[in-house]
Amino acid sequence: MGETCTHLAEIKGDARPSADGCEDCLRIGGTWVHLRMCRTCGHVGCCDSSPAKHATAHFHGTGHPIVSSFEPGENWLWCYQDEAGFRLDGLEDFSHT
Repeated sequence: MGETCTHLAEIKGDARPSADGCEDCLRIGGTWVHLRMCRTCGHVGCCDSSPAKHATAHFHGTGHPIVSSFEPGENWLWCYQDEAGFRLDGLEDFSHT
């Protein structure tokens, strides 16, 4: 994960998780494999290995480029726009329970 992300200004330090699971799957009774949290607004969506791919759909619908893993023990981020994975020191980690 050494790629470059040019959208770090889109990360909002006050973004908090919108749900303890995929917000959209919970609403429609869907299932997920792994969870991602939007670092702009806090929307929690399911990963691209999940049937509905709600995290990517959120990016396409809003333009919010950066998500972080919402899995326990994982502290990486992904920029959809730059297709770059990376870590940031000092950024609060979140995960579902």
